[in-house]
Amino acid sequence: MAGMLYLVPTPIGNLGDISIRARETLEQADFIAAEDTRVSLKLLNHLGLKKSLVSYYEHNKAFKGDKIVERILAGETCALVSDAGSPAISDPGEDLVRQCAAAGIVVCAIPGPCAAITALSISGQATGRFCFEGFLSTAKKSRREHLESLVKEQRTMIFYEAPHKLLATLEDLAEAFGPDRPISLCRELTKLHEEVVRTTLGEAVEKYTENPPKGEFVLIVAGAPAEEKEAASDTDAAARVQALMAQGLSRKDAVKQTAKELDLPKNVVYDIALKDEA
Repeated sequence: MAGMLYLVPTPIGNLGDISIRARETLEQADFIAAEDTRVSLKLLNHLGLKKSLVSYYEHNKAFKGDKIVERILAGETCALVSDAGSPAISDPGEDLVRQCAAAGIVVCAIPGPCAAITALSISGQATGRFCFEGFLSTAKKSRREHLESLVKEQRTMIFYEAPHKLLATLEDLAEAFGPDRPISLCRELTKLHEEVVRTTLGEAVEKYTENPPKGEFVLIVAGAPAEEKEAASDTDAAARVQALMAQGLSRKDAVKQTAKELDLPKNVVYDIALKDEA
């Protein structure tokens, strides 16, 4: 009988954020697949657990993934953890989940800490619609293409960034979205020196040019403002109604379709059509 893969989120800073269920899952797993076994060992020691650890990270995932799947199919239960936060989110764990799904292995995610959602919730930016963009590529062409694809993005955008790359990323974001675009920079989340800086991209560049950044950052960037549609004129509405009637539509149907196309009230379009015929 095949085992299971559990995705176990780990604290992003404060070890007190580990949940009872996450601890129980780690305790009951046959083995733990960890991004960095040294980091995970510290957590296990904190919890008073002794478990078998195997490394699973970006540069060994192809080989180790197959081995992990074999063990689960043989009946073992694996708990996958990253260094911090939810595994498989901007993390090589997504490949292991894909492999397990393809092999018919049940994958269960334990809810818990996630830096992206934690930062979004305290950012002060719109939270109704958002997109997670992770880390930007270090390759200039890919980085430029990624940002160009987001120029008209109206949802709030979430990025991760390391301190030594922050300034270059802020400069690229300011160039792509403009210096006046609002941004919330969330640093050292859940830790002693947690900080949220709510400013604009241009001001953020100035701030971190003068003060070298420290700690891991989550960047919450406001989406592009909605594009205002140019209001249709009476002439446009009248012409469209006449064109549709010429195609065989009744006045009622022509008015209805014109109102829908031009985003105008039907009664307004009807009055315009009558005036045009008078």
